[in-house]
Amino acid sequence: MIVLATVVVTLAAALHIAIFFMESVAWTRPSVWKRFGLKSQEAAETTRPMAYNQGFYNLFLAVGAIVGLILYGVGQHIAGITLIIFSAASMLAAAIVLITTGRGYLRPAIIQGILPLIGLVLLLVGLINGES
Repeated sequence: MIVLATVVVTLAAALHIAIFFMESVAWTRPSVWKRFGLKSQEAAETTRPMAYNQGFYNLFLAVGAIVGLILYGVGQHIAGITLIIFSAASMLAAAIVLITTGRGYLRPAIIQGILPLIGLVLLLVGLINGES
């Protein structure tokens, strides 16, 4: 289970890196801002500073998960698992907060939160079963 959890958490980190790219690097591209539900280039320009900042939050969550995976992989199991749990739980919490923003955010929240949720469940099941 732990190995499968690390694969899923890696995918969650990759998704958050992609979100970082869209929000912090490519925000003003029509294909990106439309994906986030904006109606115009002007709205994209207006929200650019907020998106830039938000993108870095996603990057930092991904980096935390990746560092945790690396620590776990080199034998620092307690530190690695702690960082993986914190990062994945933060990703999941951000998705839950997104749901509270409005009904229109349910799909993005599921996309953002499903991988960290699965990763956490697999990790916890593995730990309960004595894997390390």
